Amino acid sequence: MAKIISLVNQKGGVGKTTSAINLATYLAELGKFVLLVDLDPQGNASSGLGLNVREIEKSLYHSMILGEHPSKIIMRTETFGHDLIPASQDLAGAGIELVHMDNREFRLYNVLREIRTNYDYIIIDSPPSLGLLTINGLVASDEIIIPVQTEYFALEGLSQLLNTINLIKENLQPELKVMGALLTMYDKRNRLARQVVKEVQDHFPGHVFESVIPRSIRLAEAPGFGKSILSFDSLSKGARAYKNLAKEIIELDKNNNKKDFSV
Repeated sequence: MAKIISLVNQKGGVGKTTSAINLATYLAELGKFVLLVDLDPQGNASSGLGLNVREIEKSLYHSMILGEHPSKIIMRTETFGHDLIPASQDLAGAGIELVHMDNREFRLYNVLREIRTNYDYIIIDSPPSLGLLTINGLVASDEIIIPVQTEYFALEGLSQLLNTINLIKENLQPELKVMGALLTMYDKRNRLARQVVKEVQDHFPGHVFESVIPRSIRLAEAPGFGKSILSFDSLSKGARAYKNLAKEIIELDKNNNKKDFSV
């Protein structure tokens, strides 16, 4: 069955969606069958792969809220083995509708269990919040990647996120693990960035990915063309970083690495 990984940080602008798109793309490029789930009502992962979210007829909303089988809403991307469950504007109201639903925290869990055996990895791009949609993503997941930008206030709000993860482990998903922190927007010429790297490594000892995502104009430009960095500029430093991250995650799984840290 697929390993389900959520990229989560309630702080916006940390490279979460860029990482979700490109991690999924490179896992597929390396021969894995991958599903990217756009759980963010803004639909940036969907538009970043070339879709117009205003024109999507059926989205994750139709499975999570209306009960449609997810196979009816899965879309193919240009990378072989890489599928997408898109978001749409309808998803914006899902957080309110979920409040009064039975098993509201397990709606995405139940959707993904319908198709889990079709993939090696399912990557969830979570909203920049700790609302019911994000909680659904966490409950549905096996592991979590926390993107952390190497800038001022990098660790701002992370204690709240870790507390939420801990509550979910205690009450809803006891097997949930934090795979690690992913450093993003790194500029090695910047002294502050180097200091933040050390701060994150101190905060998550032994649980920071070796792959570091650089600050890159090409990474920033790619979503505007509806492309992953693999399609947009496969020779760029950002492309190399995400390819290395995908390899690192595959290697962790190959070694059956179950390390987790206390939250």
